Parts: sequence; C-alpha cells; structure tokens
Amino acid sequence: MYDSLVHHIVENADEVASRAAGWIADAIRKTVRDKGACSLALAGGSTPRQAYRRLPTLPMVPWAQVEVFFGDERAVPPESPDSNFRMAQEAFLSQVPIPAARIHRMEAERDDLGTAAREYEALLPGSLDVLLLGIGPDGHTASLFPHAPALVEREHRVIRVVGGEPLVQRLTITPPVIQHAQRTLVLATGAEKADAVARALEGPEDVGRCRPSSPAAEPGSSTAPPLSPCEGPKAPKQSRRSRTALPC
Repeated sequence: MYDSLVHHIVENADEVASRAAGWIADAIRKTVRDKGACSLALAGGSTPRQAYRRLPTLPMVPWAQVEVFFGDERAVPPESPDSNFRMAQEAFLSQVPIPAARIHRMEAERDDLGTAAREYEALLPGSLDVLLLGIGPDGHTASLFPHAPALVEREHRVIRVVGGEPLVQRLTITPPVIQHAQRTLVLATGAEKADAVARALEGPEDVGRCRPSSPAAEPGSSTAPPLSPCEGPKAPKQSRRSRTALPC
C-alpha cells in the first residue's frame, strides 16, 4: 500500500531519539548531495525535542545549505515556553551554523492569522525535502486534529485552526504539504499512542469518512499513513517517496 514506508519499533525513547537524529542527518546529507540544498520542516513535541538535541553532535551535516520551516505553531510569542520555534531554537538551531535568514518561524502570535498563514504558505517550497512529524495520543499530527474541517483542506497549504488542550489558535500545514514531502519521518513514543499508530498503519484509507465536527484539523501524514482516530481513515495513497516511522 505505502511502497516506501519503513516502520521501525525500538526498545525505548532514547533509542528513538538517537535513530531519528541519525535519520534526519542522513536525509539532509543525501538531499544536499543531490540538490545542493535541503528544506527541512520541524515538528514540535517532546519526542522530536530529544532527537533535535542530538543533532549538533553529528558529523558532516551541511547545515549552511539547510532551510528550516515549521509544521505548526501555537498562537504564542516566539519566546513563550509553548512555542515550537523556541523549543527547536534551544534544542539545536542555536547550536548549528544555519544562517538566521534561512530559519522561517511561523508568526502565529500575529493578530491576523489568516494573513500570517498566506504569507507563510508563500515561503514554503513546492515540496519539502524533509518533513518531521510527531503524533499525539488522539492521533493528531502537526496541528491537524481529529474530526475537523482542515482534514479535507486542499486549496491552502497553511491555515489557521483551533485545537488541542487547552483549545488555542494555531497555524498548521495542511494534508497536501504532508503528502508531497519527499522524505517524511513520524515519531511516536509511549504506550498511550499505540492505538493511534495501529489505526494509522492498519485502518481503512477513506479520510472522507472523518466528519468535521470542530474548527480544528485532522491528519494527512505521508510517512506513517496519517495517524487518525476518526472512523478508520488514512491519508490518500501517495507517490513513491521515502517514508519512515519510528514508534516505540
């Protein structure tokens, strides 16, 4: 079904972080070797954070050729403890030689999130070279939450949503961005996420059966098929691209 999906199960969260960091570094090296540059989209969350902390220690990563984007962001200032940008900055961006002009945070603290979404959408490349995603126990990825209208969004690549606990406004990429990424890594750790991972890997594929019920959004993942707790959906089938999942 997903011809290029590779699904790894490892013993503990430390091994997930170590193998994920290695995968990220290798994906960057290969992309820069082939294209001369690499667009990298980061995920928030505790599992990606542990992988990010290992990145500065890895050798021969061509950071100067990397351009950084984000998959989602809460409507908070960049210095907020809840900011995905702050987490990534503290975990590794401040420790690697990526030019500041090549790091594009989502300006989700702005009053007009619609305009912020359109402007961020314009920054994104046609397809991301490397996309990192985490998941929540409910199966959400990026800020795409179960049973929400953004599940079927196809016109815009970045939108404003409301979701999470507590409910807050956010910016998020949409399913087409995830589907068109060249290499995607989905990270999941913890027994509380096992059901979401199982649904993603084994459930039916009809995302249209996820009826919107709130102004948030739903998954459209391209690595592990989207992690969806709706009535058994996955993302539409995709072209051959590299997809890797590292659930623990």
